[in-house]
Amino acid sequence: MSEINQPNPGQDVATQAKLQQVQSQFGPVAADYVTSKVHASGQDLAWLVEAAALTGVERVLDIATGGGHAAFALAPHAAEVVALDLTPPMLEVAQKEAEARNLRNIRFLAGDAQSIPCEDRSFDVVVCRQAAHHFPNVRQCVSEWARVLKPGGKMILIDSVSPEEPEADAFLEQVEILRDPSHVRNQRISQWKALLNDAGFAVDQVRAWGILLDMDSWTQRMRTPPAAVATIERLLRDASEDIRARLQIELRQDGTFAFMLPAVLVVALSPRKS
Repeated sequence: MSEINQPNPGQDVATQAKLQQVQSQFGPVAADYVTSKVHASGQDLAWLVEAAALTGVERVLDIATGGGHAAFALAPHAAEVVALDLTPPMLEVAQKEAEARNLRNIRFLAGDAQSIPCEDRSFDVVVCRQAAHHFPNVRQCVSEWARVLKPGGKMILIDSVSPEEPEADAFLEQVEILRDPSHVRNQRISQWKALLNDAGFAVDQVRAWGILLDMDSWTQRMRTPPAAVATIERLLRDASEDIRARLQIELRQDGTFAFMLPAVLVVALSPRKS
């Protein structure tokens, strides 16, 4: 694995600061993301394998691999998986887990999703699972996905999304940033479609669902400070009826909160000719 702690001189100061924030936020909690039930056993992993429809000859890029779960799911069906992440401790724990699972065809690579250190048209499938909401310049990332895919290649995006309704959108973003200051933006599904279309992709499939989040484990995984947790609890408690219904906010009998985080799986195809 190569290191990528040095800022990219082509990035602006704000982007460099956000990327360093992501590294500092996720480095200390890397091991928690290997064991996180939301990441390790979500139903979307089976949908990912189904959507990829690999035949054993494909070269796959897993962008912002985190705990490595998308790479682990796809590796048995691919010729090679390159697992890319900005944060070296994430790569280290994911590599150890891959070795424990005897997955020998995953190559771990340190790099920025906004400037992927791979050649043009070098992958059959590109995957980005539960990570794009941390990218400072998501349009640049989508452009990079298009660059590294072969003509006719497949892009599979899985991420949390914001509701289309402006009030619920603003509410969810406020809660997300309180929980994790490195959070940038949950795009709306309509925004993802526009971004992919603008980059030349043809959106082939959209699958929306909700991820049930227990607030205690959700905030503990990111080690959210107690004051921020208290603010999130107040926001959930005082949410309007429309927001409570849209996010399925629930106050359980034990006094803890749960809510449904909107998510989407998008399959997009790169042009066969470019």
